[in-house]
Amino acid sequence: MKPLLAAGLLAATLAHAADPVKDVGSTAADREAVAVTVYNDDLALVKERRRVELPGGLARLSLREVAAQMRPETALLRAASGPALSLIEQNFDFDLLTPQKLLEKYVGRQVTVIRPHPTSDAEKRETATVLAAGQGTVLRFADRIETGVPGRLAFDAVPANLRDRPTLSVLLEAAGGKQSVELSYLTGGLAWKADYVANLSADGRSLDLNGWVTLTNRSGAGFDDATLQLVAGTVNRVRQQDSRVYAMAAPAPARAKAAEATQEALLDYHLYSFERPTSIADNQTKQLALLSAGAVPVRREYLLAGNEYYYRDRHGQIGQKLKPAVFLEFDNKGGQLGKPLPAGIVRVYAKDSKGAAQFVGEDRIAHTAKNEQIKLRLGEAFDITAERKQTNYKRIADNQTESSWRIELRNAKDEAVTVRVQEPMPGDWEMVQESQKHTKDSARVASWNVAVPADGKVVLDYTVRVKW
Repeated sequence: MKPLLAAGLLAATLAHAADPVKDVGSTAADREAVAVTVYNDDLALVKERRRVELPGGLARLSLREVAAQMRPETALLRAASGPALSLIEQNFDFDLLTPQKLLEKYVGRQVTVIRPHPTSDAEKRETATVLAAGQGTVLRFADRIETGVPGRLAFDAVPANLRDRPTLSVLLEAAGGKQSVELSYLTGGLAWKADYVANLSADGRSLDLNGWVTLTNRSGAGFDDATLQLVAGTVNRVRQQDSRVYAMAAPAPARAKAAEATQEALLDYHLYSFERPTSIADNQTKQLALLSAGAVPVRREYLLAGNEYYYRDRHGQIGQKLKPAVFLEFDNKGGQLGKPLPAGIVRVYAKDSKGAAQFVGEDRIAHTAKNEQIKLRLGEAFDITAERKQTNYKRIADNQTESSWRIELRNAKDEAVTVRVQEPMPGDWEMVQESQKHTKDSARVASWNVAVPADGKVVLDYTVRVKW
């Protein structure tokens, strides 16, 4: 480098370093708009716009009341209006002001000890140096050392790196004047989940489905009148250091209240948007309407499932009073459905003889695309029972057997039902004889749809040869 050029750069650097730094503070009251996008796995993107007045030259802008769980490496500050900002450094101060923290910051410094006078109402003041404040307080007075706090402590100031609220401090260079700045960052502490309530009709052939979003905020910051969006799907995250910044569209202006959230595709995820702004307080759980669908056709299935090990060895009675599982099925299409449903728990209610809704079971659904089938396991049937026993068995070879089975299905209900008997078969198998025709669900599953009359019973007999 040429000597004259090096000297010039050094002079400019020294002049820049000598410039006074002006402190500017900003609180949540300066927010003009805020938008929050919440993901499934304890992650949220916060984007807020604040109106600030910056001096010309170097300034330290302290943005207070940001999320305490902010990931500072993802923070991005830019000018939303006015001249561009030149960012030099930023610090995230999350060491919050408490009596203990204040005392720890004063280790090696002097405090004033105030205690009542033993014989009058006057107070006695002494200066002491804080020697320790971790496992206990140690103070050194002019003539002695004491442990504990023998009165009240008075501090002359609050250390600059101790904040009453989480604060992002940014050293920047600006042209000066009033302007809007936009801050975006990723934070933990915000999460959401979907919950559904299904009310069965009196005849059990349809249901009304209502979906709710349960949003929990433990991020350490509140967001008033925020534009809220939710992302359904699993977003890949680098668990080590990741300094990339994720952008989000500008907040939409407030609109009329919507009945439920709207959804759209976002790459391979789904984005649910709430057009009406909502306030999300810190340490708060709230619910928002997600969807509402009425008179959704529903199907009921009773399933009696077996096991592969039945067919390898000799058995007697496999089970008495076996209970088929009860399932409800409906299609996510048509009417008010036909939209992607985020994963969540569906709780099902049915009406009793007096018309009162009673809880009859719940099941969890995965993220469900439109036009897919939803199948809910509610529990086990009470009035439908089965007995299963092996009626014949012979070993044809070391790896081949033939066995005969009888399944007796009984129905104590006052209506006919159909029970699906599903038998997993090991290895290669061949149905030798059967009292009803089976269907081959897959290479290893045979099933029968057995109609059982009201207050009656039906016997299913079959013989199968298996080789493994």
